[in-house]
Amino acid sequence: MPRFVTRTVISILDERPGLQRVELDDGSRAYVLTALIGPVADGDDVVVNTTAVDLGLGTGGWHVVHWNLSRRGWDAPGPGHVLKLRYTSLQVDSGVAEERHADVPTALDGCPVVACGLHSQLAPVAAALRACRPAWRIAYVMTDTAALPLALSDLVASLTRAGFVDVTVTAGQAFGGDLEAVNVPSALTLARATGGADAVIVGMGPGGVGTATSLGFGALEQAAVLDAAEWLGGTPIACLRYSEADARERHRGLSHHSVTVLARATHARCVVPVPDSVPAVAAALADAGIDRRHHVVTVSVPDVSSLLAATEIEVTTMGRAAAAEREFFAVAAAAGVAAASIRGEPGTVQV
Repeated sequence: MPRFVTRTVISILDERPGLQRVELDDGSRAYVLTALIGPVADGDDVVVNTTAVDLGLGTGGWHVVHWNLSRRGWDAPGPGHVLKLRYTSLQVDSGVAEERHADVPTALDGCPVVACGLHSQLAPVAAALRACRPAWRIAYVMTDTAALPLALSDLVASLTRAGFVDVTVTAGQAFGGDLEAVNVPSALTLARATGGADAVIVGMGPGGVGTATSLGFGALEQAAVLDAAEWLGGTPIACLRYSEADARERHRGLSHHSVTVLARATHARCVVPVPDSVPAVAAALADAGIDRRHHVVTVSVPDVSSLLAATEIEVTTMGRAAAAEREFFAVAAAAGVAAASIRGEPGTVQV
């Protein structure tokens, strides 16, 4: 069950559209989803949900402000009649783009769709794609498998500010994107037709769930994303999870997440890119029989760590920086390179 406590805001640490970070009178820190409950100010008494921190989950030590007791009410009408966070005390009339764009084409016309299994993969995929295709519009579709508020992602805010991502779409119960969508397939078509995307990257927000069981992990959604990309006429591209630094056997080398998605779960025939700098990946795909089901391609990848560092974007995966996860970043970047090579030009990926 959740735990709620009452605290007093003593300072505003940081804020951007949709989000405030505050310090509380007991020395703890919390974030405020201002699109849901409005902003807070110094001296406000607030109700705080401490459940995630109490359980030691990967929140970075941040509580969540549930309500501002110093305010008797708050009203911020939304743009439509479709609710997100439905049937909770925080349901919000976010509206969806489908209400305003009833004539969105349902075909992706070959548009590359990169399906990620971790939020951190977004950065190397987008950086590599931008390096290869400076003029393309890149969309990010955030699913509702992990964090629901897009505003919570420092990574998305940084990538958007640096020009690696041009348009964001939040699908399902996720909210806060430039476009709101009812589900992932619809989000793909909106990203393409309304957002003008040349390539789409899809993945969960921060805070993915894994349980060490064969099927109990959020990244299994990759299979449905890849399938949707194919039946909508796009080019499905699988971003592999690969690490030589992870202490957990199930994630060392080619993660069991990627093996399950590509060897068992997805029905689509996908492009599966591997970097020429990490030859062990292709061998692992062959061992799992994935090379017989999908189109494995080898590509050369740029140094995405340098590309990100040049814009002062710091990315970690499972708490490890790029220097400790060279293979993870290279393998993810390969998906971005492959996405940039879909359009039938010299050196393209043939699918």
